[in-house]
Formats: sequence, C-alpha cells, structure tokens
Amino acid sequence: MIPLHHDFRGETVLVFGGGPVGARKARRFAREARVVVVSPEFTDGFEPEGDADTDGTVEFVRAAPTPDAVPDWFDRVEPALVVAATDDADLNAAVGEAADERGVLYNRADRSGTDRRPVGEVVVPATVRDEPVVASLATGGASPALSKHLRERLETELAGAGAMAELTGGIRADLQERGVDSGLRRTAVRRVVRDSNVWKALGTGSANGRKRATEVVSEVVGDE
Repeated sequence: MIPLHHDFRGETVLVFGGGPVGARKARRFAREARVVVVSPEFTDGFEPEGDADTDGTVEFVRAAPTPDAVPDWFDRVEPALVVAATDDADLNAAVGEAADERGVLYNRADRSGTDRRPVGEVVVPATVRDEPVVASLATGGASPALSKHLRERLETELAGAGAMAELTGGIRADLQERGVDSGLRRTAVRRVVRDSNVWKALGTGSANGRKRATEVVSEVVGDE
C-alpha cells in the first residue's frame, strides 16, 4: 500500500461505533474534519450528554443502525471518509459496500492481516506529529503492537523536527530573496539539517539553534 496524506478541512468523517476504537479514530480526524459518531452507546470518557451532542468538531448521535440503514447515513451526512468500528461484522461489511457504491473512502477497523483490500478501503496509520512535520507508519495490519512501539520510538527521534522544518524553510526563503545560487542554497540547508548542535538546541527549545544555523549558513554562502 502506498501512503498518502489527505486534507480533511471542511470535510465530514462518519464513524460507526462508539467504543474505544471508534473514539480513537474520531479524535484523530477531529483535528481537521467535522466528525459524526453513530452508536447506541459510547465508551467512558467519550460520553455525550443527551441523545445528540457536539464536543468541539465531534457530533454524537445515539442510534443503532442496521446494515440496511447504512446507505441512509451516507446520504444524510455526505462523508469524505467513513470508519466502520463496530463489533458487528455484518454492519461493518455494509459500510464497505455502501462506500464502494458511492466511491467514498472507508476504513474497516476490524480488518487485519495483509490481504489485498478493495480500492476504496484505506488504513489509518500510526502517526507522530511535530507540526508541520508528520510521520506515519503501518504494518499492513500484521502487527498493531509493532506500529505502537515504532510510533513511540519515532516520538523521541523526531523531537525538534517541527522547529527544524520552520527554521530551514525560513532559511531557504531568505537565501532565495538574497539571490543566492540554488546549489549553495541546497548545500546550506542540508548542512543545517545535518548539524547535531542545531538539533540539540531545537530539541530543548533553546534559541541557540537559530544562532548555530546562521553560523552554518554563513560558512557556506559567505556574504552573498
């Protein structure tokens, strides 16, 4: 499977299932999308007040749809993505069928292993964020435990990556504005990215990272 990143701002994600898995998926997509969670009950810590409630960008709808009722939810919500996270295999299958018929992406949380999936079925990978840097990984459903372990390791390895992205982005823009040769620009940015002292400072939030980066750039481009 080839990983892709998708912008869900302004989109709706429909989640069937209010258990721990459904709650985790809903929180993930609520970073950008309007999320509608449909379930007869909701896990502790994710409990709405009343029959339908909104918590930020998550809307809770207390209902127990049958497989035959699934298409109606697609028509009602018009989602960009649907998550099937119930313990009812028939209901999850109905979600996949309705999504395929409408050309809507969907994720079946009950699917495991590395068998080939339909074109519209996607995997939601483990993700590490240090904005604007996003790193995702998956094991093809073979080992969720390994995905979790690797994500925890990446969280340590990527400390300061967001600050590095913003710093080097600013350096590139500045050098381009100054008319520095493109080859020198690439060399300067690469050296900053590979400088352990810059990383160390950025990882601790120290302002010395920017100072050291400026020194590295000066060593490459001089007074150009």
